[in-house]
Amino acid sequence: MSDAKELTAVQRADLRTVAAMIVPESAEYKVPGADDPAVQADMLATLGRDTVLVAQALDHLAQLAGKPLAELDEVRRDAVAQEFRNDGGAAAATLVRVVLQCYYRDDRVLRSLGLEQRAPFPKGHVLPDGDWSLLDPVKARGGTLRRAT
Repeated sequence: MSDAKELTAVQRADLRTVAAMIVPESAEYKVPGADDPAVQADMLATLGRDTVLVAQALDHLAQLAGKPLAELDEVRRDAVAQEFRNDGGAAAATLVRVVLQCYYRDDRVLRSLGLEQRAPFPKGHVLPDGDWSLLDPVKARGGTLRRAT
């Protein structure tokens, strides 16, 4: 398993492949797939603390495939992906989260969804009021953290 701070060339190729499987390009909605170079560049630039788990997920995929995922035909890739979904654990969840997070940050995707292309602050996004009583059990527990001195 990889513990590197950056993904290898093989891992980056597999990241592109799995990203395209998670979110393929759509001509109907005029949006790129998650394998788009701009989306991929965002993923690689912002992996940060997720690098180790993403690398582990990509290594696990390659291990299941018996070779880099990018080298498999579509039918075999789908079978490997199904097996990975069943037993990928936290690394798989992190990989999917990274792909989706970067994809839905892309200006073209936001535009296709009718969302304003801007940072969430300082304007913020208005959320409907929810049921604040759901937090009552948490409040009732009191402070469980050590106070700073």
